[in-house]
Amino acid sequence: MNIMDLNVTFRKDVRPSDRTTVRKIVEATGYFSGAETDMAVELVEECLSRGEASGYHFLFVESQGEVIGYAVYGPCPATLHSYDIYWMAVYPDFQGQGIGRKLLAMCESLIQEKGGRQIYMDTAGRAQYEPTRQLYVARGYLQAAYLPDYYAPGDAKITYVKVIA
Repeated sequence: MNIMDLNVTFRKDVRPSDRTTVRKIVEATGYFSGAETDMAVELVEECLSRGEASGYHFLFVESQGEVIGYAVYGPCPATLHSYDIYWMAVYPDFQGQGIGRKLLAMCESLIQEKGGRQIYMDTAGRAQYEPTRQLYVARGYLQAAYLPDYYAPGDAKITYVKVIA
């Protein structure tokens, strides 16, 4: 099955129920620590309380009325045209079906509409993130930085960048 078979929709509005939804998705991936999961939920709370002023923009992908993945992006502070994609996660049952690729493409389009010219994304160097790194490269992102032992001994921070304008 792929995204063409799923009848997915996208939404940008953030709802109070998304606190629980984001927590469940992030926990289900098995990639993130408790502190990282809490951080993901904090972005939802920040967006709910401050709206546009939070600087966080969400994109949720839904299938049959249920959220199956999401991404968060926003402008890099003190820059003119740079954006970060802070989070992107898809329920494991829906991974490998083109959901992440479509989420990323939609974020790029929305960032470009807001005047963004380059997008930065960070990921970990652990082996489990190899499919994530492959997705970024397949979408035209270039590795811009490699910081060894950033997250923990043996776990690098890898930053990717894509110029979109």
